[in-house]
Amino acid sequence: MAITSANQIELLQIAESVAREKMIDPELVIEAMEESLARAAKSRYGAEMDIRVDIDRKTGKATFTRVRTVIDPEEEELENYQAQLTPNQAKQYLDDPKPGDTITDEVPPVEMGRIAAQSAKQVILQKVREAERDRQFEEFQDRAGTIINGIVKREEYGNVIVDVGRGEAILRRNEKIGREGYRPNDRIRCYIKDVRREPRGPQIFLSRTAPEFMAELFKMEVPEIYDGIIEIKAVARDPGSRAKIAVISYDNSIDPVGACVGMRGSRVQAVVNELQGEKIDIIPWNEDAPTFLVNALQPAEVSKVVLDEEAERIEVVVPDDQLSLAIGRRGQNVRLASQLTGLDIDIMTEEEESQRRQAEFEERTKLFMETLDLDEFFAQLLVSEGFTNLEEVAYVELDELTVIEGVDEDTATELQARARDFIDEQNRKALEHARELGVEDSLVNFEGLTPQMIEALAEDDVKTLEDFATCADWELAGGWTTVDGERQKDDGVLEKFDVSLEEAQTMVMTARIQLGWVDPDDLIQEEETEEGAEDLEQGVTEGARA
Repeated sequence: MAITSANQIELLQIAESVAREKMIDPELVIEAMEESLARAAKSRYGAEMDIRVDIDRKTGKATFTRVRTVIDPEEEELENYQAQLTPNQAKQYLDDPKPGDTITDEVPPVEMGRIAAQSAKQVILQKVREAERDRQFEEFQDRAGTIINGIVKREEYGNVIVDVGRGEAILRRNEKIGREGYRPNDRIRCYIKDVRREPRGPQIFLSRTAPEFMAELFKMEVPEIYDGIIEIKAVARDPGSRAKIAVISYDNSIDPVGACVGMRGSRVQAVVNELQGEKIDIIPWNEDAPTFLVNALQPAEVSKVVLDEEAERIEVVVPDDQLSLAIGRRGQNVRLASQLTGLDIDIMTEEEESQRRQAEFEERTKLFMETLDLDEFFAQLLVSEGFTNLEEVAYVELDELTVIEGVDEDTATELQARARDFIDEQNRKALEHARELGVEDSLVNFEGLTPQMIEALAEDDVKTLEDFATCADWELAGGWTTVDGERQKDDGVLEKFDVSLEEAQTMVMTARIQLGWVDPDDLIQEEETEEGAEDLEQGVTEGARA
């Protein structure tokens, strides 16, 4: 079958029809036709020939050409004599042939047999399918992070296949709320969680359990959120059961909680109905972490909050009768509050906190009695005044001791002398033990390390300044690592000496500078670059808000 003048126009009409049906560019269909015709021509004239086909976009006429390329004269022989020419051979076609020049000759159109026609059809279908997949991927990739409405087509092994208009999406079993089930042709609303390009086509993954799904639902129901007057700062969900959402208003005249609840709860109720009756606590967001946590633990009352910013942990003290309410059923309330604030929460009752404080009081009293040779009353007096360790007694200003009832200047001087003597003796023993372990003077003389720290490092096989310089900051100060969604504690060698992460970073960097591993000028330039980037980012943010 040859492409005759009678069906040349029909060729363009077919391309236009296919493109319109598949919603792709007609040019892609014509290019697929050109490639399929070129393949058919190669099967007729020879696979080694470089045959190209050009279809006129106005008349539909297909022109078949053979292309030969001029090779570099340094190459001794042709790799493909059907598609290549030497410069000498090309002189009969070109006056001054150069490597890379091409010579084109028109060849007669081929007659396509049944097999060639079937092959051409497969090429066109494949190209059209690829173009359709690309269009589908680009369309849904732009819609990732939004809500989409679809129709349930079928359910496979608990996974729901959803028709989303121009493609299919999958709602996995673990992304459904509770035990909700769907039947074919049911309407469903989901959050587009991810769009991936895979060999079998774009895969669209939906979710109804994602916290972002709830945030998007509120954006649809609350105009103030859509307009940016109210912002959702955090969302924590136990899908199908309970959720907490933190909001803030940038307009003092608008109550963020009231706006999200709506008149007689109409707005929040619309979201609750969509989420299968999931109870929602709407909480005012606050920059102050303890205040925010108190809000997040509602409806439980909180007596006291102690924040450990470095460990990202927070201790919460509640009245004895509020403990079960603060924890919630199966720990749900405290778990959601932890997700919302991004902090690990330890909850204790007032009685438990009192017992802990009493234990600490007794421990410190015992320390002062044994090390300073004091009676119990005097030791308790020091603890009551806020002294927690020997260093505070030894190196505090004398005035802070003499203000204690019954302590005159001579007594205060004697207390400090005893504390310093004990500390000096402990330092001597620690340093002596460290040297027995093989610690070198380079580490002993390093500024910022106490004898006890040097002893702890030596016991951990850090015995030279070079060993110390290779340590990571978290290896010294300790830290936290998230594994499978759970935070795990990393113990630091110097953690018991209250060395912060920043202090550890400074000491390690100082050691590297002393050893010549790091140039101080490079550090200054890096700091200036980082500060400039932060200033630029802040300026862009302020400009966007303006």
